[in-house]
Amino acid sequence: MSAALHRCETLVIGAGLAGISTALELLDQGREVLLLDAAPRSHCGGQANDAFGGMLLCGTPEQRRNKVQDSPQLLLEDWLRVAAFEPDDHWGRRWAEHYAERNKADIYDWLRQRGVSFFPAVQWVERGNFGDGNSLPRYHVAWGCGRGIAQTLTRQMFEHDRLSCLFEHRVLGLETRNGAVVGCHGRGPEGDFRIETEHVVVCSGGINGDLAKVRQHWDPLYGPFPENILNGTDPRADGELHAQVQAAGGQVVKLGRMWNYAAGIAHPEPQYPQHGLSLIPSRSALWLDATGRRIGPQPLVGGFDTHDQCKRIGQLPGQYGWQLLNWRIAIKEIAISGTDSNPHFRDRKLLRLLWQLVTGNRELVRWLIERCPDVLAAENLPQLAGKMAALAGDGRLDPNLLVATVQHYDAGIRRGPALYNDEQLRRLQQLRQWRGDRLRTCRVQPIMDTGGGPLIAIRTRLISRKSMGGMLTDLHSRVLDAQGEPVSGLYAAGEAAGFGGGGISGIRSLEGTFLSNCILNGRRAAQAIAGGG
Repeated sequence: MSAALHRCETLVIGAGLAGISTALELLDQGREVLLLDAAPRSHCGGQANDAFGGMLLCGTPEQRRNKVQDSPQLLLEDWLRVAAFEPDDHWGRRWAEHYAERNKADIYDWLRQRGVSFFPAVQWVERGNFGDGNSLPRYHVAWGCGRGIAQTLTRQMFEHDRLSCLFEHRVLGLETRNGAVVGCHGRGPEGDFRIETEHVVVCSGGINGDLAKVRQHWDPLYGPFPENILNGTDPRADGELHAQVQAAGGQVVKLGRMWNYAAGIAHPEPQYPQHGLSLIPSRSALWLDATGRRIGPQPLVGGFDTHDQCKRIGQLPGQYGWQLLNWRIAIKEIAISGTDSNPHFRDRKLLRLLWQLVTGNRELVRWLIERCPDVLAAENLPQLAGKMAALAGDGRLDPNLLVATVQHYDAGIRRGPALYNDEQLRRLQQLRQWRGDRLRTCRVQPIMDTGGGPLIAIRTRLISRKSMGGMLTDLHSRVLDAQGEPVSGLYAAGEAAGFGGGGISGIRSLEGTFLSNCILNGRRAAQAIAGGG
């Protein structure tokens, strides 16, 4: 049986946010598009549907209302310091410069024009351990979260009559002729297919859904590859098209650079092997190693340096940690990164969200205690230590050391603010100076606080999330060959391109640059195609 043949003007492979943004920009310019994805149509939007929906943006009305004076120059200074680009990161750096200059006009304004709005309180993420991260609050959370963004754009895309779609079709290879990419071939529900086209835009995501590939490219900077690693990425994000792009002459670079998280927990309702959730970790919790000793000498505090957290958790005995806290802290500070874990953001319920911020998220904490094997609760520390030791099952926990650690920390708190001599306490005071963080950060209180409720321990592990390396692209999103020249007919956008240039973030991210760069990369690819690039 011969393969079914399809012809189109532009083929977009991948119906995630990068693919949708590419297709929508082309359709708005009167071009014809064939959108192809291995998943069903109901999954259109890809991983953006599950994302919290945060974007790093500067110069927005939300910043001005919060009296934040930002600029593209300051954003770029922060970015370059954090990224620590190497000499061969030419295109990653060029994309970073482009993002700093164009993020408001090409991402924020474009989304607002399409009906996407943002929560008015700007968050301050990735401050850095020594003030070497974001100098200012820049993290904007979209109303409706990532799903709200993806589905808003998806609806507008499907309104175009120049769009054709092939869902549940997996690409197995790219077709080339005289050095140019002219289509692809693969398999769908009804058999083999082949597509002939003028332009191919690869928006197929990264490698982090395939833990075998994560292992293959693991950077020993984070310790040995952790056998207990969790997967926070759809397994369909397997990086299979990276090899096809290389076979067509394109460069794939820096796959060892990843943006993983250190506060992964087992998903209470797993949908695939090693499925995990990424906590937004409590700032007031004590983060301990497997023995019960506080991780140090610099304490781990959420919101400052994710890259450093991953390095330190990955190099601990057992490659896991414990967050120790109480009920009062948990309901105020614990959150999970994701759309469905933040229903008031997802459903745009402002009053309910504000009430939850004031009174605490009891429902989430109860659900975690009841359903998640990594979340334990007990009325006293000896009982909790027994549960922790049983869960770990490795004989590492020292109950006496655990008690001494907590007592020492609590004693420092009870001496009063004038005598605080603990870096975590100083950071908590710092966090509460910014109103966006004050909403989610408790007043300083002892862990074993009278009336604080049951004690809670959360086992945290590394969780695989995002690829920061990928297909090497220029500022037109054209894939480049070994000589640095564009491969004719071939483009890449989003995570497949390391979110731009094969690595726009360098070694670590300012956070909030992933969804936004899917939009920026995709629009640039479409503009280049429509303009004859």
